[in-house]
Amino acid sequence: MRITTKTRYGTRALLELALHQDEGPLSLAEIARRQELSEKYAESLMGRLRAAGVVHSVRGAQGGYLLARDAAAITVREVYEVMEGVAPPVACLEDPGNCSRVDQCVTQEVWGRMQQAALEVLGGVTLADLAERYRRRLAARPADFAI
Repeated sequence: MRITTKTRYGTRALLELALHQDEGPLSLAEIARRQELSEKYAESLMGRLRAAGVVHSVRGAQGGYLLARDAAAITVREVYEVMEGVAPPVACLEDPGNCSRVDQCVTQEVWGRMQQAALEVLGGVTLADLAERYRRRLAARPADFAI
């Protein structure tokens, strides 16, 4: 199981929306700036998330993106599956007939358990959880008193 930049950056963009969920739409430019992403890449990510029903786009001068559901209802697993798909880490989990050694393979179960454990971890974390973790970290940082 590999987490690509699509998933990492898509999660960051959604975190930005979760942090500002009650403030109305955020522009693509603002999301990209705050999360240090190129606008072009952010647009690609948001297009995928919009097509999957994770975000809504709002047109107009005050437009931008909003979460389609409450941040507590969107898991990191959902983001992962939108960005990466649901293919297993090895082909034999999807179709054991792909492997000529299926009768003697002792690792297939390990790869399956690994995938299941990873998906359970991702499914146990919501955007609201990430937003709360972010806010706690921000509050714990020492104040910068540079003059």
